[in-house]
Amino acid sequence: MTTIRIACIGAVALLAAAPAARAQAPAPAANPDHWTWHGAIAPGKTLEIRGVNGSIRAEASTGSEVEVTADKHGRDDDPASVHIEVVPHEGGVTICAVYPGHSNTCEPGGGHMRVRDNDVQVQFVARIPAGVAFDGNNVNGAVEASGLSARTDLSTVNGSVTLETSSGDASGTTVNGGVRATVRGAGQGRLTFETVNGSVDLSLSSGLSADLSAETVNGSIESDFPITLTGRINPRHLEGRIGQGGRSLRLRTVNGGIRVHSLP
Repeated sequence: MTTIRIACIGAVALLAAAPAARAQAPAPAANPDHWTWHGAIAPGKTLEIRGVNGSIRAEASTGSEVEVTADKHGRDDDPASVHIEVVPHEGGVTICAVYPGHSNTCEPGGGHMRVRDNDVQVQFVARIPAGVAFDGNNVNGAVEASGLSARTDLSTVNGSVTLETSSGDASGTTVNGGVRATVRGAGQGRLTFETVNGSVDLSLSSGLSADLSAETVNGSIESDFPITLTGRINPRHLEGRIGQGGRSLRLRTVNGGIRVHSLP
């Protein structure tokens, strides 16, 4: 095996502890379309937010409790038709935007949510203390997290994914949009960053060791890290080892490039 520094350029096609220990009830608001909640979630547990239309943003907090706000806006439909539900559970707390429909449910890790011709958008903002993991799931809209210190997992369908964490563990996926991530620290879990229509731009700690799998159809793959290839040199599909290898680093796109940067 030969260790190389690889920067492959190809053609680019541009296409369009328990659950919350002191969970609080939502606070009454003068504006009925503005919703707030706060509660204690133990370090190591997870705050999960599940949206449908709108945006989700998480940021670091210096306080001891998680704080979440949601602002609802509708053009043709009544914002009051969408309610926010809080579900404490063993793994933490799940918060959902629940749209009209008798079968729609808010459940940890999933549930059922079908939106029929309802244009209400919900903008979530979460402020998260150190040590609390974050899982943000959306359908139509961007998902963003910054300054977090525990595992961060973000996903959407139509929108961009932007994340920054010092935990060393993260993932980010979308279908129509770019993925930009900065992951500091030395985690142990699988790192996965994927899109279909968009680029993947990833910054990782300089001491990273991982087994890399990177693939694009219409784009290029560039890496600051030396890579020991385990297969043929292919400008659009790389399998190899960074450092000593070990944890999985999976990067995928169809229409866009992949760039892996080494942090100072």
